Amino acid sequence: MADASKGVRPAWVDDDLFPFESRFIDVDGHTVHYVDEGAGPALLFLHGNPTWSFLWRDVIRALREDFRCVALDYPGFGLSTPKPGYRYLPEEHADVVTGFVDALGLDGVTLVGQDWGGPIGLAAVQRRPGVFDRLVLANTWAWPVNGDLHFEAFSRIVGGPLTRFLVRRLNLLVTAFIPTAHRRRKPTEAEMTHYRRALDTPERRQASAVLPARVRASRAFFAGVEAGLADIAHLPALIVWGDADIAFRPRERERLEATFPDHETAIVEGAGTYVESDAPEEFTAAIRTWAAMRLGDASRASERDL
Repeated sequence: MADASKGVRPAWVDDDLFPFESRFIDVDGHTVHYVDEGAGPALLFLHGNPTWSFLWRDVIRALREDFRCVALDYPGFGLSTPKPGYRYLPEEHADVVTGFVDALGLDGVTLVGQDWGGPIGLAAVQRRPGVFDRLVLANTWAWPVNGDLHFEAFSRIVGGPLTRFLVRRLNLLVTAFIPTAHRRRKPTEAEMTHYRRALDTPERRQASAVLPARVRASRAFFAGVEAGLADIAHLPALIVWGDADIAFRPRERERLEATFPDHETAIVEGAGTYVESDAPEEFTAAIRTWAAMRLGDASRASERDL
């Protein structure tokens, strides 16, 4: 399943902070790093920018007792290596995630997507509708935002030439985004080191530098995701929302709630964008409570069918 010869876990990864086996698999020429912990119903965790699977470590540590927890790094992020010519576009990341799901033969999956992991993951769900049974969406979106001044300003400023230069030269997004997106706690220096080291050269930081501008420039991709929402709107969804987020507002949460009628919402008061890292206990508890109900419903339905 994994080809460890094509990837090596670097020495700077702390085994206490990230106590999981690092696995590597080839997906269309990319060397994709992932963790695959525990057994039971599968949860596929997808990160945003400028993070990697390290973001999910506390949630995975808690949930692997009862779930199969799978988390990958997009090419160029974390410990994954892209093939030559990769442009780090969200539509390309969606292709990689879809190929990854196929390569691992995943089934009965719950998508857990936050930030960019929402639209990227939902694109994969739409392409493999028989593989995904449930959704967990946290501080994310799934439609074009062109014309929305909130997102337009972010995309133009953070995705502009000056900021892209600063990202590549100074790792600006890690330095600025990681602390400000945690509102309930301050990331430790050891945690910050793991985010910095994952993007430790100007070439590696290109992956992070590209995405802000794609909020506008990948309009066709987002329009495709939006158009496919009707086909997956029946899926049970848990919406976990940090309400102190400065990026995603109540209106994004409300639109997700309207899109997925069969939803439950868990508001995590005072948490920021990275709610799974900012308040991992509440995030984990929300998934446990919701999954117990949903999996119980599925088990009873299966018994009725027998």
